[in-house]
Amino acid sequence: MISRIWHGWTTPANTDIYEALLKEEIFVGVADRQTAGYRGIHWLRRNLSDEVEFVTIM
Repeated sequence: MISRIWHGWTTPANTDIYEALLKEEIFVGVADRQTAGYRGIHWLRRNLSDEVEFVTIM
């Protein structure tokens, strides 16, 4: 099994915009490619003191 892990950060003010971009465009685009072996994307979100971290595992 192969997993790809990606990290991204944004400001608290941009968190909802960033999350929407991931869920509505990026994740949909990846799924639409129908890559052999693709099983989905799991995403995590963590609020830090001055930024918000996103981690995706595909």
